[in-house]
Amino acid sequence: MKKIHETALVDRHAELGSDVEIGPYAIIGPQVKIGKGTKIRSHVVVEGRTTLGEGNVIFSFATVGTPPQDLKYKGEASELIIGNYNTIREYASLNPGTQGGGMVTQVGDYNLLMMYCHIAHDCTLGNRNIIANGATLGGHVVVEDFVIVGGLVGVHQFVRIGSGALLGAGSMVSKDVPPFCNATGDRARLCGLNVEGMRRRGFDRTRIETLKKTYRVIFQSKLKTRDALEKVRREFPASDEVQSLISFVMNSQRGVCR
Repeated sequence: MKKIHETALVDRHAELGSDVEIGPYAIIGPQVKIGKGTKIRSHVVVEGRTTLGEGNVIFSFATVGTPPQDLKYKGEASELIIGNYNTIREYASLNPGTQGGGMVTQVGDYNLLMMYCHIAHDCTLGNRNIIANGATLGGHVVVEDFVIVGGLVGVHQFVRIGSGALLGAGSMVSKDVPPFCNATGDRARLCGLNVEGMRRRGFDRTRIETLKKTYRVIFQSKLKTRDALEKVRREFPASDEVQSLISFVMNSQRGVCR
């Protein structure tokens, strides 16, 4: 059964799945789709062409699907698509896409978006990421999986954050951060690997040690990037982790922070 508080304003055209809960004074727009079991707490605004999957929880005063903060946006029919089992805390804000960025902002599954964080237009978030209090993702940012973005971090437009990376609190990130790396500072620089994050995900000692050696060759040797990547290919096992690191560095458009 749906549970909709009598003070909530839910447009009759909104699509609500089974067991959806809408709290007091929440506002749900006409083009919103909400999957089963999702809970919308009090004073939440969900509008625009927003799709929410199953089992999400959105806390009070969050704004989801409001127009992009981009002067080039002219009201195009862009979307915000949110997957399953995400937690969106108080005062967080998420905007849909724009014509200049593919028309969609997308959030995967099992993400935690803490208080006051902002996910701008045309961003793409993978799965099981943590975006901490007050962190801001500029437009067109890509965050892969298992990333931790520390409190008050600012990520520049078009930056890509690789899987398993850690961004230290207060960092200003203007270049791409490779998978498994720890980046911090203004402007953010690499500070080794996110070893604790890898351990929590079940990486054994051999995998971690291989990544440490790979990191030293690519980022701490005096070799040119192309030569360093070739050395890694020759000398280290072709594991998924090593290959993802090589591919990320090769395909970086903004350049990799160091």
